[in-house]
Amino acid sequence: MSTAERTTMDSAAAATTAAVQSSLPLAIPAVAVPLLQDDGIDTMVDADWAWDSIHLEAADTSRRLDLGGLQSTVKTWFEPAVLDDLLGPAEGHAERVAREWLGVGGKRWRPFLAAAVHAALVPGPTPAPAQEAALRKIAVAVECFHKASLVHDDIEDGDLERYGEPTLPGAYGVPVALNVGDVLIGEGYRLIAESGLDPATLTAAVRAASQSQRLLCRGQGEELAWSRTPTALASRQVLEIFRLKTAPAFDVALQLGSLCAGRGSDLAEVLRSFSEAVGIAYQIKDDLDDLQNDAGLLPGAQPRPSVVLALAAEQACGADCELLGRLARGEPVAGVTAERIRGAIAACKADEKAALLLEGYKEQAVRALDGLLEPTLKGLLRRVLGKIFFRGVV
Repeated sequence: MSTAERTTMDSAAAATTAAVQSSLPLAIPAVAVPLLQDDGIDTMVDADWAWDSIHLEAADTSRRLDLGGLQSTVKTWFEPAVLDDLLGPAEGHAERVAREWLGVGGKRWRPFLAAAVHAALVPGPTPAPAQEAALRKIAVAVECFHKASLVHDDIEDGDLERYGEPTLPGAYGVPVALNVGDVLIGEGYRLIAESGLDPATLTAAVRAASQSQRLLCRGQGEELAWSRTPTALASRQVLEIFRLKTAPAFDVALQLGSLCAGRGSDLAEVLRSFSEAVGIAYQIKDDLDDLQNDAGLLPGAQPRPSVVLALAAEQACGADCELLGRLARGEPVAGVTAERIRGAIAACKADEKAALLLEGYKEQAVRALDGLLEPTLKGLLRRVLGKIFFRGVV
């Protein structure tokens, strides 16, 4: 973002704050509608959301969920004593390591999403005890699947350390880590089976979880195949890998939360479309972040499909063609610096094109909710989008 753009955003934020503060003493109601893009120039807003806000009436039945409180509650479900109560005592070394890995901290995004969707669809401040018990098992199952995928990713990528701490294969070796990942997948399906859902809903939940697992493995398989014999990928091919390997992790959480609330087929397509757009946007953002912090740019870094590099190879001209083409193909380039790579990417405006793609998929995620009739769920998913991409806006 340029200095001029940042100044424009700061000025707009200051003006908005002043307007809200001046309206409070006069008891003038105010509603904030987040922007679809986080730049201050030529930005976009969800016109339908703004129109709905203008015409809000007392009869409106939507509820604003306490996402912060819900996130704190979900985190308590992964405390050792709570996990032991939910899963029973760990039997043997593999289960003890799996339980320890499941309890390792994190943002718990996926179980939180399952719980949030459930809260948006179930009337009342708190669910019935049986429903809450089912939700807890479903949410922990979602995290089991996620933690298993992290273990397998670390094995496949050869990562022995993350954020200065040993990964599971780094701490215990590949054979133990591989087995623990498999244990967690089994635990996830056991929790779904023991959730108490009715037979039809249980079948739908197992189908949703298995479909997510299958798609994620297909996406990871495409990336692994590329790493064995790297070739230049078109940007659309990279986006397809993103869709397969990232969207299912969001989708399974939303689908299982919906099913646990007694909903399913009527919401499945909307939730899937939303998840696909969010998953692709999430990976594009990750690529753009890597461009800023040198990750993946320096010699020796693990090559992986990158939409920024794919766009750069498609757009490059002159002296940068060979460099960007080799990087997009995963080939090492001796002596090249991160600044040189960033300069070549900027010269062909591949970073700008990737940023536009990011904004487009974020907008696509919002548009996917147009057909959603549940106002509380629609508001929730819009806020979740903001929480993921707009630095904590909820």
